[in-house]
Amino acid sequence: MNPKPKTLAIVGYGRMGRLVEQLAPANGFEVVLKLNQGNNRNGEGLTLNALADVDAAIEFSTPEAAPSNLKRLAELKVPTVAGATGWLEHLPEVTRAVQESPSALVWSANFSIGAAVFSRLAGVAAELMRDETGYGAWAWEIHHDTKKDAPSGTLLHLVDTMRKRGYLRNIDVSSNRAGRHPGTHEIGFDSAADTITLRHVARSREGFAQGALKAAQWIIGRKGVYTFEQVLFG
Repeated sequence: MNPKPKTLAIVGYGRMGRLVEQLAPANGFEVVLKLNQGNNRNGEGLTLNALADVDAAIEFSTPEAAPSNLKRLAELKVPTVAGATGWLEHLPEVTRAVQESPSALVWSANFSIGAAVFSRLAGVAAELMRDETGYGAWAWEIHHDTKKDAPSGTLLHLVDTMRKRGYLRNIDVSSNRAGRHPGTHEIGFDSAADTITLRHVARSREGFAQGALKAAQWIIGRKGVYTFEQVLFG
């Protein structure tokens, strides 16, 4: 007999929210609450009654709405996956809200499993190249023209990962926004002798939704603030 599905709230019911709803049953979830600008203006839909029977929430709203939504979900002790982008400057205050509640949160600049693996590879490459002064480095991306943050949180995270692994020379960072491209991220190293290029190409938004649902299953029953890389790699 199949186990009873966990209950899920989707906060931010745009393209990503609808995709999460579509994929939820195959990932062990039943969507019991959907909130958007119409029924969650200024967080009015995030009430104790509305979330009483919710096992986890996935927040896929906007950079402007995400911080307050995440803090309110923390106050209500709802384990949450922060899937929106462009809000990470507010991560310290959201983290405090989760810790004070206490509640649980998984955050990431990118919930693609492939992108998480790519980030780890970028870190390894940066460590191997940190003392090779004949090489210069770059980090580049392209996304659809409706993506608001440029450079994206994913690209900034890649650069931060490279620096944390010891690559302290300049990394030239650039972004493009055009058409409906779901997202390509690239890092590379170039010298007079050769070029090394690492690239992750998203074919659709499905990978982001699948990763968010994986994180939502993982966060149930936990307390604290975690990254998606901790979900995948421990």
